[in-house]
Amino acid sequence: MTGYPQLLHTVLDTTDVRGLAEFYRRLLGLGYRPGDEPPAEGQADDADWLVLTDADGKRKLAFQHVDHLKRTTWPAPDVPMQMHLDLTVSDRETLAVHHSRALILGAELLFDHTDDPDEPLYVYADPAGHPFCIFVA
Repeated sequence: MTGYPQLLHTVLDTTDVRGLAEFYRRLLGLGYRPGDEPPAEGQADDADWLVLTDADGKRKLAFQHVDHLKRTTWPAPDVPMQMHLDLTVSDRETLAVHHSRALILGAELLFDHTDDPDEPLYVYADPAGHPFCIFVA
């Protein structure tokens, strides 16, 4: 055996590829993979697959178009999360800053668990309905 498979990136389904990519680009301070940048003003944006990278060019998240996407109903069990992203910050003050940013960018607050003294966190749905958490680690 020559090693293990390496995780390239996480892919999120969405009915609005550019919109969801922009949400996470702004939330996480990522950039587009070369060639995936938004088109010039007035040009159509027919992207059905986009990739976001970190400052070193490493792939972090990708987005693929689907015609229909059923939102999770979490915490109700009707439509489970199936997966979610965990994002961490260093302290409660930073958590409060990013909580406000997430809401301004279009996240929906699903659960507030900031009263936990050991692991304060918020659970959100992104604009496409995918759950993600921001917590102090």
